[in-house]
Amino acid sequence: MPLATLGFFVFHTATIPYHGIDRSQSWRHPHKSIVGNDSPPPSQYTGKEPDTITIQAELRPEVTGGDMSINLLRSMADGGKPWPLILGTGQLLGSYVITDIQDKQSQLMYDGKARAISFSMSLKKVADHAFGLEGEALGLAVGMVRSLVGV
Repeated sequence: MPLATLGFFVFHTATIPYHGIDRSQSWRHPHKSIVGNDSPPPSQYTGKEPDTITIQAELRPEVTGGDMSINLLRSMADGGKPWPLILGTGQLLGSYVITDIQDKQSQLMYDGKARAISFSMSLKKVADHAFGLEGEALGLAVGMVRSLVGV
């Protein structure tokens, strides 16, 4: 059963089984200073910032995915395209771009190959729908994932 999908990349035990996903949302309230005013400056709501998501994983290449999975995500990031993000529960989160990938290799073997890789990836939301089709393509993808998962 997949944990999530980002575009065509499926997060599961054979690729990147993440152990944590952090979602951050924020809203803009800039202040406007007024000369001679000793009280707190007034603020005005000007909208929502794009959601950000950070995914963390501890990979064991002998059991889980490793360099190939990370390199596939790096090539997706190099393309700069937004990808639909769907959780394994079928929840559609919208379209996201990959903004950051970090990995730390440890427990090196005699040839320098890592036996443990700490991995994190940051995503930024660019749309509530996929590919500018107002959710039609993303809705089809969600339906496909739900039928595969049995939800």
